Amino acid sequence: MIKNYFKTAFRSLLKNKGFTAINVLGLTLGIATCLLIVFYVFDELSYDRYNDKADRIYRVNNDIKFGGNENSYAVAPAPAAMALKADFPEIEQAARIISVGGVRVRKGGQFLQEDRVLYADSTLFSVFTFPMIEGNPTDALKAPNSIVINERTARKYFNRTDVVGQSLTLGDDGVFQITGVIKDIPIQSHFNADIFISMSGRPDSREDAWLSNNFFTYILLKPGSDPAALQAKFAAFLQRHAGQQVQNLLHMDFAAMEKSGNYFRFSLVPLTDIHLRSRAVGDLLPGGSIAYVYIFSAIAAFILILACINFMNLSTARSANRAREVGVRKVLGSPRKYLIAQFLTESVMVTLAGAILAVVTAWALLPLFNDISGKELVVSSRLVRWMVPILLVFVLIIGCLAGSYPAFFLSAFQPIDVLKSKLARGFKGGGLRSFLVVFQFAISIFLITGTLVVYNQLKYIQSRDLGFNRDHVLIVQNVYGLGNQAKSFKQEVKKIRDVDDVTMTGALPTANYLQGSSFFKDRSLSQESAVLSQRWYVDEGYITTLGIKLKSGRNFSAAMPTDSSAILINEAEEKMLGYSDPLNHTLYAPLDNTLQHIGAFHIVGVVKNFNFRSLRQQVTPMVLHFAENRSALSIRIHAGANIAAVTAQISNKWKELSSSQEFTYTFMEQDFEALYRSEQRMGKLAISFTCFAILIACLGLFGLAAYAAEQRTKEIGIRKVLGAGVSTIVGMLSKDFIKLVLIAILIASPLAWLAMHKWLQGFAYRQDMQWWVFALAGFSAVLIAFITISFQSIKAALSNPVKSLKSE
Repeated sequence: MIKNYFKTAFRSLLKNKGFTAINVLGLTLGIATCLLIVFYVFDELSYDRYNDKADRIYRVNNDIKFGGNENSYAVAPAPAAMALKADFPEIEQAARIISVGGVRVRKGGQFLQEDRVLYADSTLFSVFTFPMIEGNPTDALKAPNSIVINERTARKYFNRTDVVGQSLTLGDDGVFQITGVIKDIPIQSHFNADIFISMSGRPDSREDAWLSNNFFTYILLKPGSDPAALQAKFAAFLQRHAGQQVQNLLHMDFAAMEKSGNYFRFSLVPLTDIHLRSRAVGDLLPGGSIAYVYIFSAIAAFILILACINFMNLSTARSANRAREVGVRKVLGSPRKYLIAQFLTESVMVTLAGAILAVVTAWALLPLFNDISGKELVVSSRLVRWMVPILLVFVLIIGCLAGSYPAFFLSAFQPIDVLKSKLARGFKGGGLRSFLVVFQFAISIFLITGTLVVYNQLKYIQSRDLGFNRDHVLIVQNVYGLGNQAKSFKQEVKKIRDVDDVTMTGALPTANYLQGSSFFKDRSLSQESAVLSQRWYVDEGYITTLGIKLKSGRNFSAAMPTDSSAILINEAEEKMLGYSDPLNHTLYAPLDNTLQHIGAFHIVGVVKNFNFRSLRQQVTPMVLHFAENRSALSIRIHAGANIAAVTAQISNKWKELSSSQEFTYTFMEQDFEALYRSEQRMGKLAISFTCFAILIACLGLFGLAAYAAEQRTKEIGIRKVLGAGVSTIVGMLSKDFIKLVLIAILIASPLAWLAMHKWLQGFAYRQDMQWWVFALAGFSAVLIAFITISFQSIKAALSNPVKSLKSE
């Protein structure tokens, strides 16, 4: 009996090749797109979960409101980790890491640049799960000048992994002994490193500096500990350890500080929340966004619903044509339960075919999806284990839902009514189908609108005046590797004919560079006079090389010895200070952590605001300090010059000074684009998914239009005999569908406005939504629907009426 169900179902599907193909194609596209999004979401949600104790690991953030600014920082004071472990028995272990910013590692006769390098406490391996394949994790980082490397680095420098006891030379820092080799850290981690250097012996790792935040601090709680209860104890903890330093600096205790509206607090962030939910300043790697996870999850659900609606729509539309088949079967003695089983078998077979093709399609599209999304997704055995059962359940549910109408409704017909054609036929009266078409196109219009808004915002970011000129600026990295020859390199580059100007500093607006400091309007360092600012060390060529505009005053001058204590401030700093004319005023700042030495800095100029962080954040106060920073050399190349030739000349100058150092460079325009790469990738994905959604909706509409034309063949023939033209017939067949699309526009537009308005709130600088975005989305939906319908309508209108009427 079961074999007969499948044989009959196969014949029925083969007989209606067009409808079967549309159904299978729609389901394939919908399920394949959904699977790709599921892979993406699964990857985003898996960050840091490779750690065996991930549910008990927390990062200590430092939340500060002071000097007119309010921020949460991903770093904490140097002594915080060990003090927390000592004071709170619920903390099992604590560990710190701090970024090195890259080191040069000797290999043979040259130095190779390694950027993923971190200092770490010896307790790191007690907190995080970094399997060690060589060495002892307990004491691997205890001794000064010891390092732990990963497999990739071991093979890169030694072509093997059993290298414990070997040594590596790190730039000017000397020789370091390898005490361990760990497996490569998974990509799904909020920080990554190829080399861990022992924190032991680092000058600032044990300082009693509670008001200086540089260390990423992690704690491992004991099983059953309450993180919220622990966090509630931090206020008293900070009072005990940092209270005296706050008193020395601000002449008030924590209670008075809180009363004034400012605060200095610790907060705990779960390890598994850092990648998607952290908005702290200074994260080691760019994080993801839980908002995008929600958005793409919703898109996946929408697209899957679109595909299922198509299937159900076409199944119910075609069911009326099978009423006579049901009548004949019942006259021949077929029980109702067999008819139900037959219809459900057909439906499940179509769904199964679509699901199988979708898996193959998703697998084939995965490399392209990885390229667009910037991921390195693979179909792992873990993914397959839970995906296959879910797909099978999905096939059964969707198959049964789509086949439920013909199975239960048609099987209940009386044979005499069916055979006498007393049943209603045709597209009209299909209230459920009309609702589903409206729902389909409402989703499509919503996605079109969202895509247009995202595209406009990305275009706005690219074209907005950021307050600096990023065009034709080449950045030579790791200039500190030249040592004392860095200044000579700068002067030699400046002599190249097509070089307009140069500046030597790592403090660049496209480098995600952040270095905060407090400045005060009076020498007493009173809280009321404080302004929390970015403090960047630059040279006299900084503002001219980057095209930053002076609002008032002058630039730094190397010919003026007094400029060693000169500063430039931006408009945001000027506003916070409240001076009508800040020129020649003096700001004060502590010169060390003892707070015994106070520096005085006179303002010589005010620069216009420039965006040194993402456009998601407002421009905050900035102080440019005239001092040396050898991290990078930025070079403005003359517009119209042969950039490749100039780059070659710069490279030659580098090699003349140091043949053993790698010459690495980027362009500021590329670095700027990297800041918004996440948004750009999300925009491309949104466009791709929207196209799939529209295609799926059009497939369903195409099938329904074909069905509607088929049901009205004789009506069309009579109208043509009576003189109706092609345009009249096309209009008649199209108007019912176009009405549904117009209703969808009215539903989708306000919902899209609300959703995209909320998304844009994440940008401090954004473009307002324009009316034409909604008009274009609506017009596009109507046009797409009309083109889809017209193909079938014109075909029906041009058919010979004799063929449709000859049986009458």
